[in-house]
Amino acid sequence: MRTARVLTGAGLAIAAFGLAGGPAFAGDFDKLEISPSGVQPGATVTVSTLACGKKGMGNGDASAVGGPASFDLKASTHEELVTGQFKVPDTAKNGTYGIGVRCKNGKEATGDLMVNNGSSPAPSGSPAKEMPAGPGKAMPPKGGMKTGVGGTSDDSGTAEIVAGAAVLATAAVGGTFVLRRRMGSGRL
Repeated sequence: MRTARVLTGAGLAIAAFGLAGGPAFAGDFDKLEISPSGVQPGATVTVSTLACGKKGMGNGDASAVGGPASFDLKASTHEELVTGQFKVPDTAKNGTYGIGVRCKNGKEATGDLMVNNGSSPAPSGSPAKEMPAGPGKAMPPKGGMKTGVGGTSDDSGTAEIVAGAAVLATAAVGGTFVLRRRMGSGRL
């Protein structure tokens, strides 16, 4: 019986510490620069990030826009910058797409790519704006990334916070219960 109590307390402690360590990984995300940030279907896009570190390497994912599920990023002429390229498919639809990179060092970087072929309204239901002429003068993307993972910047995360607080409260109550039983039996 004592082994069961010890294991229960240890399990609750591990659960509490494991949940507390989760948000620490948020620092592993960095910004992915996409140039140009607004393109028409068929264009070649260059991505770059500092997330991979000195002479780092990584793999990009442009599958959200219908591009390659994997493209390479390699060290550039700048010591800490890695770059890569992919082609936006000719069949890409209007919209803002999340492009991601996973570095060999475990860090990740994300950015938005806006596709606008000028022939149909913007996906948000608002009237389409024409893209300004000239290189580097693309419209900035709006809204959250459509990566299928997590929420957008509009989410407050209230449900996740409440669920996490409930789990931590349960762990605290369980730990208190185990300690009180130990103290009552004189085996502390």
